[in-house]
Amino acid sequence: MSPMTYHRPTTLGQAKELSQTLENAVFMSGGHTLLPAMKQDLATPDHVIDLSHIGELEAIRVDSNDLIIGAMSTHVQVATSKIVQELIPALAGLAGSIGDRQVRQRGTIGGSVANNDPAADYPSAVLGLGGTIITNLREIRADDFFVGLFETALEPFEIIIAIRFPTPLSAGYAKFKSPAARYPQAGVFIARFEGSVRVAVTGAGQSGVYRLVQLEKTLLESFVDGAAANLEISTENLIEDMYATKDYRANLVRMMTSHALKHMGTISIFK
Repeated sequence: MSPMTYHRPTTLGQAKELSQTLENAVFMSGGHTLLPAMKQDLATPDHVIDLSHIGELEAIRVDSNDLIIGAMSTHVQVATSKIVQELIPALAGLAGSIGDRQVRQRGTIGGSVANNDPAADYPSAVLGLGGTIITNLREIRADDFFVGLFETALEPFEIIIAIRFPTPLSAGYAKFKSPAARYPQAGVFIARFEGSVRVAVTGAGQSGVYRLVQLEKTLLESFVDGAAANLEISTENLIEDMYATKDYRANLVRMMTSHALKHMGTISIFK
């Protein structure tokens, strides 16, 4: 690992000031992506600004009918929050299924969303629920936030403060986990609202998380468990790797969609 200077601000103002005055600096939340990259010299920042000690970024609260989760809330905090469990139990279940205990204790929702790993769980919930990413500069709709692999609409040194989730009538999540990394080889998040349905797929797309628009239209007309039985999943933009071919992943997306529909209000995990 290359030499660097570690900074630990306790307010957003301090973090912003550091980012504006330091050269070759990066923000760190849980560090699950940044630290391994630094150890292999794939990332060589001169300064690391740790956001994990900014208390105002951890709050989980309700605003009208929306759920607001602070960016530095850890996976275990989201999973065990009574507010999240009551309003969106599928989101609490998703958070509790991420990685292992060590990952859930340190990883954060803001870090996961900002990193936009193509196989991360949270992006499917943010996109599937039609969430809004709140930063220190603006608010960004989920449909506009996820741009591509490890790429988002965030500007340099723009800080995610919180994520706003509208409360659905019901929601469900199902994923098939990689045997090694425990990332979803395919995960599907379905959210049903008054007058709309959203379906988001993670772990399978070459460009990262994406919406399954054709199924959304079908479910809006008739929201039934068997709606995905004859669903045609295009393999054109799917990932192919040592774990799964494109055809296999297409079938996984179809199967996870079926399981998410059958278990609305909770999650299903397969491995």
